[in-house]
Amino acid sequence: MNPLPPATAMTTNRGDTAFHTARLATGNSWHDWRRLAAPALRVTAMLWLVIAVIGQLLFAIYVTGFYGRAAWHGHPERWDQVLPHGYVAGDTFFNLVLGMHLLFAVLVTIGGALQLIPGIRRRAPGFHRWCGRAYLLLAAIMSGGGLVMLWIRGGVVGDLSQHLAISLNALLILAFAGIAWRHARARRLDRHRRWALRLFLAVNGVWFFRVGLMFWIVANQGPAGFDPKTFSGPFLTFMAFAQFALPLAVLELYFRAQERGDPRGQLAMAAGIGVLTLPMTVGIGAAALIMWLPYLHA
Repeated sequence: MNPLPPATAMTTNRGDTAFHTARLATGNSWHDWRRLAAPALRVTAMLWLVIAVIGQLLFAIYVTGFYGRAAWHGHPERWDQVLPHGYVAGDTFFNLVLGMHLLFAVLVTIGGALQLIPGIRRRAPGFHRWCGRAYLLLAAIMSGGGLVMLWIRGGVVGDLSQHLAISLNALLILAFAGIAWRHARARRLDRHRRWALRLFLAVNGVWFFRVGLMFWIVANQGPAGFDPKTFSGPFLTFMAFAQFALPLAVLELYFRAQERGDPRGQLAMAAGIGVLTLPMTVGIGAAALIMWLPYLHA
């Protein structure tokens, strides 16, 4: 026997039906989002990588077009337009060290981009391996040369905090290169890939510094938090460490989001990468227009 009047029972049944329909629709909607989480993470990561590689190639063009052209035409003293005490007349050894450092920077930038192209890894594994060996070697030599110029030659802009951060970055490059090589030798390819990505970010610390600095200047419509004359201040100290610490931290979060497979975590990570891509893009554009491309016509 139904204790409710017919009208009430009908209303209740309709309410239950509507509730279950809404619940089913919500469940289906969340199921759709779960299916989109992993692809969204891959797409945003790939978008970040493509923009970053374009920015790094612009930097490589600048180094080649300015420093390389000046050396080719026999005017390395023009380096001092950008690098204070970059070229010192009569200091043959350290001038050569700086020149090789700049050359290796271009080669490492191009080599790093080639290493990250999946098609090359699949279709030309031999080239990938030899390019990887060269990348590891050049990155290690470049880091060692940077430490020599910083602590032995001297004259590098910035204060002690920035020099310590640069040194830590160089040591991380040396460590990551050694670990990546060891895993590659042991055929632990998944671990090798992770350490190679850490190495890629650490090697590009100087690039991240320039891009981050230019975004900061554009956002504040001028220098803020540092003295442009002495090139020192709290913001530059922060950037000196953030240039490698922040990208590495984001990479570790990306690895965790991939491993755990939690759709909420993957969507949050995809959103975070998307947000970080915006200031990086602005920084690349500002650096190219203000710092890099004008020197190609100097």
